[in-house]
Amino acid sequence: MSAQHAQAHAAALSEKIGSMRFAMFTTRDQNGHLVSQPMTNQQVDGEGALWFYTRTTTELWDNIAHEPEVNVSFADPDNSTWVSVSGHAERVVDRTRIHALWNPMVQAWFPAGPEDEHVVLVRVLPHAAEYWDANDSKMVRMFAMAKAAVTGTTPDVDADHGTIRM
Repeated sequence: MSAQHAQAHAAALSEKIGSMRFAMFTTRDQNGHLVSQPMTNQQVDGEGALWFYTRTTTELWDNIAHEPEVNVSFADPDNSTWVSVSGHAERVVDRTRIHALWNPMVQAWFPAGPEDEHVVLVRVLPHAAEYWDANDSKMVRMFAMAKAAVTGTTPDVDADHGTIRM
């Protein structure tokens, strides 16, 4: 894929995620079981990579060392938008980057500040992202679901589903 296409795909992913900052981050634990936890996305960079803070003392950090293939799922039910990102997670210990992404909300979760030796970053390099996006208003969707329930059919809503390959 050319650099221009890669940038376009990264921009498309960033646009789909939009203002959805909170995600469910899924890893595999030491026994191969799927484990999810809420995380706050700090940035979608120019390559489409997602950045998260964590600690070196968490299971998430250990799980990524064991199995770096992860899934990060975003949801905005009010606007009927969902994005599921599959990718490769990297453990990043870079004080310059930690400082660059630091903000007051991060400070609330990591009160010792960006110099805390256990504060680190996770970078997820996406393989692909699937998205579902309803184009109809919430009222139109509700009416379509009610009509479908009464008539025994499926809702007729205008929605997009697609995949962004990175």
